[in-house]
Amino acid sequence: MRMGSALLVLLLATALATCRSPFSADRGETDAAPERPNILIILTDDQGYADVGAYGATDLETPHLDWLASRGVRFTQFYAGAPLCSPSRASLLTGKTPERAGVPSNVSSRVTIDGMPSEQVTIAERLKEAGYRTGLVGKWHLGASPATTPGNQGFDFSFGHINGCIDNYSHTMYWEEPYTHDLQLNGQQIYRQGQYFPDLMVQEAERFISAPSDQPFFLYFAINMPHYPYQGDPRWLAHYKNRGMANPRLEYAAFISTMDEKIGRVLKALEKSGELDNTIIIFQSDHGFSTESRANFGGGSAGNLRGAKFSLFEGGLRVPAMISWPGRIPAPAARMQLAVSADWFPTILDLADISADGLEFDGKSLVPVLMDGAAPTPHDHYIWKWDPARAVRKGDWKLIYNTFDTSPLPGQSQSVAVPGPYLVNIAADETESQNLAEAHPDIVRELSALLEASEPNR
Repeated sequence: MRMGSALLVLLLATALATCRSPFSADRGETDAAPERPNILIILTDDQGYADVGAYGATDLETPHLDWLASRGVRFTQFYAGAPLCSPSRASLLTGKTPERAGVPSNVSSRVTIDGMPSEQVTIAERLKEAGYRTGLVGKWHLGASPATTPGNQGFDFSFGHINGCIDNYSHTMYWEEPYTHDLQLNGQQIYRQGQYFPDLMVQEAERFISAPSDQPFFLYFAINMPHYPYQGDPRWLAHYKNRGMANPRLEYAAFISTMDEKIGRVLKALEKSGELDNTIIIFQSDHGFSTESRANFGGGSAGNLRGAKFSLFEGGLRVPAMISWPGRIPAPAARMQLAVSADWFPTILDLADISADGLEFDGKSLVPVLMDGAAPTPHDHYIWKWDPARAVRKGDWKLIYNTFDTSPLPGQSQSVAVPGPYLVNIAADETESQNLAEAHPDIVRELSALLEASEPNR
């Protein structure tokens, strides 16, 4: 029996208000805060909307993410820029829709094929201009050619894999043949055979955070979990197996809790450095969970939402997202306004008092929403495109064309075409189970006109 969304939000907010730090050590007094805050973006990979305790998960453990939610604002209707990896990441880093960022679909692993155009301005580039030291740890997936790698997109430091996914022990990329080793430090291949990639990510993040510097830092911690292959800590596998959990949820849950532990270590590094309270921490998943065969046909959860990765239904686009800056933004708080990953760039500039001159955003600053739960969403409407699929949301209405329902089925992939027009009222039907297109042709015409106006050469 599902709990109503409003009641769930209320109960979670109450629970988060009493959530204590999972860190064992008490934090001592820190020096006066520098002029500008540090920025940490934690981006997870293929994590379902409901796969955090703070978002209603009751069968898996995420104490560090739950603690982070208790220290800031948690969004309940936050959307990725796209239902797949590369365009979602491009949208976050540029503050634009994926097509305007030049990344309408996943980027190839081939060096001869460019990724995100180098003329795009990223969060790292603008913060670097403002005096920040900038670092990327984890997954890039925005281009393998020299012009499109992190060093040419504003990052002083980078460590991780350039392409879509790797084995966490051999660091081999299995996405496209020929299979290749993919582990880089500042653009150069390195070899750490047999070492667990999530631990390597944490070690590099710890070094970056603790490096002596008189500059504030921006760290983009693009962790590759829980993207397949599911390779969670054996302790968590045993933990969930002993509780009677079975696959595909078993291996996914173990990877989620392993991921939460690694995020906890990064938060601990901030605490040790004395910078925890002077760091704006942003967290979100890049899109919904995967139901691909390589992901055991599922394992993740979007709660009662329809669809998963690759779908423009809510389960593919709506993601867990939160922001924390103690003493500067409310905590704990929940926001039900529509927000998108492209909003983070202008929000960061707004919070850090950095000029946005010369930049063109599709995202909007969320500062008014952060400060006032009654503030309206800054978006009159928002559009998602992944050829040939289209979706637009305006207010509570959402119209979809040419998407797929990728909701999981036991033991097999599911990709059911939904040509549309498919119209839903999210407030009344969060599960998107009823197509209201025939009942509301006027709404279909209005939203279709917005989609048509967004097409090139219009």
